[in-house]
Amino acid sequence: MDTWLITHATGVRLGVFCGVFALMAAWEVVAPRRTLRESKPLRWTSNLAITVLNSALLRILFPAAAVGAAAFVAERGAGLFNIFAVPYPLALVLSLLALDLAVYLQHLMFHAVPILWRVHRMHHADLDFDVTTGSRFHPIEMILSMLIKFAAIVLLGPPLLAVLVFEVALNATAMFNHSNIRIPQPWDRALRWLVVTPDMHRVHHSIDAPECNSNFGFNLPWWDWLFGTYRSQPAAGHGVCTEAAGRPLGGSGPRGCRPGSARAT
Repeated sequence: MDTWLITHATGVRLGVFCGVFALMAAWEVVAPRRTLRESKPLRWTSNLAITVLNSALLRILFPAAAVGAAAFVAERGAGLFNIFAVPYPLALVLSLLALDLAVYLQHLMFHAVPILWRVHRMHHADLDFDVTTGSRFHPIEMILSMLIKFAAIVLLGPPLLAVLVFEVALNATAMFNHSNIRIPQPWDRALRWLVVTPDMHRVHHSIDAPECNSNFGFNLPWWDWLFGTYRSQPAAGHGVCTEAAGRPLGGSGPRGCRPGSARAT
């Protein structure tokens, strides 16, 4: 099974990415949450070009990717779940939770540390917020993210399946929770028990600093609840919370969102 995962990991990730992207793009047309202001062809061309560039860069620098790193660690018996006799199902679940926590903490760090915020703000500079925003990241952030992921894999020694499932879920939920899609409020409230919804994550893209420094989760909402960084709704409403009058696309980021306290209410 591990050999199959190593061989087909890239194909699985690409297939899920294309499928979820197509679904979210169609949903945005059928039931949009907000009226977007910028030219869609211009934004999509820019954001998708960045996505292709980052994918190629990571493929060149880290050809084995995260699943390959997990296989390398497993072969050497390193990591907590290889050192200690943990049942496979438990190791699988704990690995998924730990990797998601690592992404949450990484995201918080990219807001709290000024030099990292200078890189991460490229993601927040897209004020229209739709499915393509979910893959709009600075190449330096993508490289640092991969290195942090490698460090977590070395520490944990997770099953290869856990790493692949996490990678696929992270890509899928990033597109889902950045999408400009309308979800009925009762459904949104129910979904927030299990996954970060677009309305929940849109608060994080607010131009208001306290709101921008909240809701750091990508997959699971639980870390924001646990660490006090959860905020349910933007004060100005979802229609305008990410807008800045006269702000050109591709600028330095939301005017109010700066490194600082990540404590929310």
